[in-house]
Amino acid sequence: MSKRRRSRSLPTEAHRVARNVVLILLTAGIITAWHWRSALDPVAISTAVGKYPAAPLVFLGLHIAASLLFLPRTILAVAAGLIFGMGWGVIWAATGSVLGAVAGFCIARYVASGFVVRGWRSSAGPILDGIERGGWRSIAVLRLVPVIPHSLANYALGLTRARLGPYAFGSLVGQLPITIACVDLGAAGERLAFGDPGWVAPSLIGAAALALSLLIPAGARRRIE
Repeated sequence: MSKRRRSRSLPTEAHRVARNVVLILLTAGIITAWHWRSALDPVAISTAVGKYPAAPLVFLGLHIAASLLFLPRTILAVAAGLIFGMGWGVIWAATGSVLGAVAGFCIARYVASGFVVRGWRSSAGPILDGIERGGWRSIAVLRLVPVIPHSLANYALGLTRARLGPYAFGSLVGQLPITIACVDLGAAGERLAFGDPGWVAPSLIGAAALALSLLIPAGARRRIE
């Protein structure tokens, strides 16, 4: 019996150690990123990433790290427009945004290990229940609210009982308007800097997408009320 109990306790102890290591690494990364946040700007990122042959993969890795470390994804979306242009910029920025969202979701669910969820239920139960019942639609609406930081939403939604598939799809849909806006504005800035008269189209598309990202949450709130 003692051997069985010991063998059962090992995975629990290993899980606890791994969880603490993840928390320490994330905390150190967030502190470091916050300390160097002033050095981050779309032009510097595009210059650093664009020199690599596998620029899309480097960009995706950077986007996942930024999502985990509470860095604004809008900066990376603008950088995607500078590096890849309108079409591919939207594809890579949207992909990186979803991958970062999934990474934060999975880490929160793994690190929490159930005990944080019980604590949240006592204070935020109705909100969490509404998100879980609404599926991908409620997650998409939540993503459209501009005042909720991307990284915070990733970790918070990982503490719900939402399934990964609807979460990823809802995150994609909800983040797409602001992603398109930032990418196209970045592409317009790149064209304008080089005197390309084609900067007007991405500027208009970016402005329209930005307006859409502000109007949809307002309409959703009115419908709920």
